[in-house]
Order: sequence, then structure tokens, then C-alpha cells
Amino acid sequence: MNGSRPDNEPGAEPPGNPDRLYILSTAETRARPRTHLDLVTLIVSRAEPDPGLQPEHAAVVRMCDFPLSVAEISAYLELPVSTLTPMLTELLSDGKVEARPPVPAAALPDVRILEAVMHGLQKL
Repeated sequence: MNGSRPDNEPGAEPPGNPDRLYILSTAETRARPRTHLDLVTLIVSRAEPDPGLQPEHAAVVRMCDFPLSVAEISAYLELPVSTLTPMLTELLSDGKVEARPPVPAAALPDVRILEAVMHGLQKL
């Protein structure tokens, strides 16, 4: 015997073949509008978590009292973005959270102005 597993035994998948990602979603099959979410899209809670929400959904609603990006939520929950996106889509369609576009760079103040204000304050 050469010590290798037969092909029909569990765990005989070739190395590098990742397990499928799981999706945390409700059992409802209703059609949901497709929402485009970037990693920098900001998510904000619009309601308190309901007692019937799954723990992961409730965690998103609780943590988004202030705007958090999709990437930040993914990191805090230790879930891949591909798993988090359907969860956020469900919460968006149920009105539990709101998606906001990121602040555009043009809306931010000029760095030179901020430095001038900072130097002026330091001289006081």
C-alpha cells in the first residue's frame, strides 16, 4: 500500500481545492433587488436589531450605529466580503441598514488649509 487515500474517501480532494464559502441568509426565496456594494460603501443602521434576526445580521445592525465601510464590517465580523454582501443586501431590502456612498476626495478640505489652521492654532 502506498499510503494514499482512495478517491472515494472523505478528504480525498486535491490540495488547493478550497471548501465552498457558506452564505448566511434567511430561508426566504423572495427576489431581492441587486445592490452594488463596494468595499468602501458606508453602511449605517436605521433600526434596532429585531429579536428574530440571525446573530450575524444583528451584529451588523448593532455595530453600524455610525458609518462603517463594507471592508471594516467584514474585518470586524471575520467574514469574507462574498459572505457579507448577501447579508447586507437582505438588511438593506428590509430597511434595517442604509448604504451611503463614500465621501468623495473632492469634498474633503485641502491639506494646505488644514496645515495653515493647525500652525495658526499652535501659535496661540
